[in-house]
Amino acid sequence: MEQKINELISKLRAENTSVSEQKARVWIELLWSDFESTYAKAGYDYRGAEMTEKIILQWIESYGAQLHEFAGRNPKYAHLLDEVE
Repeated sequence: MEQKINELISKLRAENTSVSEQKARVWIELLWSDFESTYAKAGYDYRGAEMTEKIILQWIESYGAQLHEFAGRNPKYAHLLDEVE
């Protein structure tokens, strides 16, 4: 799984050059856990890490360049990302 996360970090940084490697890692880990927990709370069966990776990759491709702007408006993530320099 670490390899998948590292690949997603690289893709995010390619889409958004204003995000450091550490912040990209935090973003990917937050998105990963948030997607899986939300999916489970909705009552869906777990479809594996491949499904989560596919969804996060779609988010990176669609929103990666603006991801840092989202953090400032969402307190759920902002305080976690402020801790990372």
